[in-house]
Amino acid sequence: MRKILNGESITLGTCYYPEHWDKSLWREDLERMLSVGIKTVRIAEFAWSKVELTEGNFNFDFFDEFLDLTDEIGMQVIMGTPTATPPAWLSEKYPDVLNARKDGVLFRHGMRRHYNYNSENYRKLSSRIVERFAEHYGKRKSVIGWQIDNEINCEIAEFYSESDDKAFNRFLQNKYKSLDALNDAWGTVFWNQTYTDWNEVHVPRTTIQGVVNPHQTLDYYRFVSDSACSWAEIQADIIRKYKKEDDFITTNGIFGHVDYQRMRDESLDFITYDSYPNFAYTLDGYDPSEDALRDRKWSRHLTETRSISPIFGIMEQQSGANGWNSGMAAPTPRPGQITLWTMQSIAHGADFISYFRWRTATFGTEMYWHGILDYSGRDNRRLKEIADISTKVQKLSAVAGCRYAAKVAVLKDCDNVWDAEYDVWHKSVEEQSQKAIVNASQKTHTPIDFVYLSGYLRRDDASGQVDTELLFETLSQYDLLIYPHMTIVDDRFLPALTKYVENGGKLVIGCRSGYKEITGKCTMEKLPGKLKPLTGCDIPEYTYIAPDAGDVHIKWDDTLFTASVFADQLTVDNRSGSEADCGQNCKVLATYEDDYYKGFGALTANKFGNGEVYYYGSSFNEESVEVFFDKLGVKNPYGEYLELPEELELAVRGDGEDQFAFILNYSKDAKNFIIKGKALDVFKGEDASGMITIPGYGVSVLKLGKNHIESAYA
Repeated sequence: MRKILNGESITLGTCYYPEHWDKSLWREDLERMLSVGIKTVRIAEFAWSKVELTEGNFNFDFFDEFLDLTDEIGMQVIMGTPTATPPAWLSEKYPDVLNARKDGVLFRHGMRRHYNYNSENYRKLSSRIVERFAEHYGKRKSVIGWQIDNEINCEIAEFYSESDDKAFNRFLQNKYKSLDALNDAWGTVFWNQTYTDWNEVHVPRTTIQGVVNPHQTLDYYRFVSDSACSWAEIQADIIRKYKKEDDFITTNGIFGHVDYQRMRDESLDFITYDSYPNFAYTLDGYDPSEDALRDRKWSRHLTETRSISPIFGIMEQQSGANGWNSGMAAPTPRPGQITLWTMQSIAHGADFISYFRWRTATFGTEMYWHGILDYSGRDNRRLKEIADISTKVQKLSAVAGCRYAAKVAVLKDCDNVWDAEYDVWHKSVEEQSQKAIVNASQKTHTPIDFVYLSGYLRRDDASGQVDTELLFETLSQYDLLIYPHMTIVDDRFLPALTKYVENGGKLVIGCRSGYKEITGKCTMEKLPGKLKPLTGCDIPEYTYIAPDAGDVHIKWDDTLFTASVFADQLTVDNRSGSEADCGQNCKVLATYEDDYYKGFGALTANKFGNGEVYYYGSSFNEESVEVFFDKLGVKNPYGEYLELPEELELAVRGDGEDQFAFILNYSKDAKNFIIKGKALDVFKGEDASGMITIPGYGVSVLKLGKNHIESAYA
């Protein structure tokens, strides 16, 4: 059985760097960890030179000595592959391994993650060190799992080296087969970009005003993800040859231009995230506005993590002040905040929490990124809080393995995520909507999941088709699906969406959907293009909301709310043979009340089988999201059991007879909430009801068992 994420317990760990400390400290440190409930350490992810100090000369004594100690005292170990920091001899001898800026300037040795995934030399040398690590340490008693690299695509998620340039060219030749096909997909006739020889085709390069062909950029981001995934798979395949049967493979962090669902399917048993909510309090990045979520916003990142692995781990959880010597400075967590952030992670599906780090480094770029212990190593307030957390998580064993409970899902796919990065028209609506949906879900206590449609592409054959039945099965778990802006339409996802609606589901699609093809080129079909059979509506005209328009209101029955950013002007002409080609069961539900498009449809509903598809002509804001939640019957699903102010977060794990409600207070001030009936206070081990006061940075975990719920209405 796996030692962590096994459905039986929630466990704690920490990141430890034996190479940073005198060996005389090792035993003391490990025994102190065990005394406060830390049972696992992650090691070695930056320690290539401890095993291969010079090329081809391997010495395993250093980590053997450390693992002898962990074997002896019963500390579990996650081994990191040390490929995130290639040694100086490698960077100097093989400059082709170095990443480069878009203008070709190389990133030199002295930082981390300065390599590229496509250098043949780096693939060979990194594969060799991974093989030597796995072969030598894989059967060690205390080793329970492996972390591939460290924070793949952190620091930089773009690669412009000569190795990447050549690999991108091969990627395109394999995809398009001919230059005619590439020229067509990229629209190279525009601005006379037409290619006549494959040697002319490169990664995006420095241009006037930095403008690059958008279709080339989309393919480039796909290539970066492909490179990262294939590189991780090389390491995973090597580790599998040597690891013990129950040992796991993971990687940590979520960063740009990576299809993590693909990486999971090909290489990982589960994902681990690095959660640093204290970024919300950086001295140069603090948001003082009253409605800012601040550290509560990390629940969005945890939702992203959950979209990869419903039950996941945290490899690096904030435990001290953060900052490099070059920036990112933030204060020490206040009393209770480490507990709050730990429980935030657990509430969203984490069954393993590893704190970064045990001792604070006394040297190097991260000497201000504090761990549990400060430089002296003396006992401190944070260590005491970790010990208290250990006591608390022992009371949460019944939560282990339980999934986050949500009946609303926000749909995504990698192509649209990446398209919104470089296309400002897409970005302007996407950023607004994504932020609004998360904020509104938090403040109305309406739990949401993210579901990546691209996560259901078949990896086991070359057809690239979607596992429609599996995707439909996933979608059917939700009462409401929201795809804020399905700008690029991938035909392969439509059968599952159609089946979901036909079987009674509700699907909301926001503005600017359906107007791009898979290449990123705009369709010449009547909008919303390939989505028209689902939405049933017509969009004869569209516009940004003009800066001088003032508030543009939308009226839905007796409810008035404001539009945001954009206005698709919707019509429904159900007449047979109409040029608009609208669905016979489509109708306008809401209209614009201002500007020249007053009276045009702002929202349509298309009855489709036993369900409905709603097309919303604007970007979402918090106000409109709350209206949709309310009118479509999904708002605040636990409202009959709990009455919570919007300042408190509600997260629920479990979907059987017993559910566990995590109530988290991110404010330094106490807040009150009401339990309607009775619930079991898990930490106190006693029933609770009525008005409850939760202190600043406090967390309450309630068991909403069947008996407790029924007692509320007895």
